[in-house]
Amino acid sequence: MQLEVDGYVFNFPAAIALFKFDETDKTKPMFHGAPMKGVDLVAEFADKYLYVEIKDYDDVSELDKRTAPDEANQQAKNKHFKWLKNYLKYKFRDSYLYRHAEDKVELEKPIHYICLTNFDNGLNTLMKKELASELPVGKKSRRWNRSLAKSCQVLNLATWNNNPVFSTSPLQRATT
Repeated sequence: MQLEVDGYVFNFPAAIALFKFDETDKTKPMFHGAPMKGVDLVAEFADKYLYVEIKDYDDVSELDKRTAPDEANQQAKNKHFKWLKNYLKYKFRDSYLYRHAEDKVELEKPIHYICLTNFDNGLNTLMKKELASELPVGKKSRRWNRSLAKSCQVLNLATWNNNPVFSTSPLQRATT
């Protein structure tokens, strides 16, 4: 299955279902109409789900406190970084709630959250660490029967294509 979403062409030959989840067109069947966030893409496989969120920024430096020349700039960049982390967190959580409310989640299939960015590997690593701790990934409350997400990855195009997990699902930029 292949699908173009937000400037990327996703190819998942083993997928059972592949669709744009964050649909904005009211005439499309995946339009939600509720005031919640949704990931950009959902891929369902026989043994798992992938929730994929895409974030490309024109100026990544506004999020990267490692490049701040002083403390004031570092605080401003950290504020942008935290805003994005929270935004990505709620994209996943709301999508989880949507799918649960739709009765579209097979509980034995784990959910893997992937954020596709245009960040460098260092910034992706920072984002993954922060995001995974707040979802929570692979952890559950003592009252829960399952965790929300099995894994969380924050990747750019190069790390996606170099990851052996995606060897059968290479990613490319859409040509316009």
